[in-house]
Amino acid sequence: MAELLKKLQEDMKTAMKSGDKDRLSVIRMLISEIKKVQIDKKKELSDEEIIDVLQRYAKQRKESIKQYREAGREDLAQKEEFELKVVQEFLPQPLSEEEIEKIVDETIAQLGASSMKDMGKVMKAVMEKVKGRADGSTVSGIVKKKLS
Repeated sequence: MAELLKKLQEDMKTAMKSGDKDRLSVIRMLISEIKKVQIDKKKELSDEEIIDVLQRYAKQRKESIKQYREAGREDLAQKEEFELKVVQEFLPQPLSEEEIEKIVDETIAQLGASSMKDMGKVMKAVMEKVKGRADGSTVSGIVKKKLS
């Protein structure tokens, strides 16, 4: 069993014992998302695959927060923010923009990229290096800035 799934299950037990119903609900949802993917793939997921599942869930929360705010539903946006905060506890620490820029610079140098034509190659290489720790749109913005 993956370490991350074990950690989620331990935290679920802790939340049950402490009576933290909101946190318990979010953790149960995460475990159920992971189990659903395991059933679909017919195999146990690695920590990396679990991180992918959690990132998708976090991305959905961010989109929901934005939509609820636009609709003036602050109550629902706050509920989603709480869920997002819990999910982020289980994700690797995100990279700062400076750290991403450094990785982009190194990758551009390694690949000898010089123009926007090389953006696809650079993005692919950078996303492999920052997997799970940086948002694609942030990386894309930095790569565009560096290549233009």
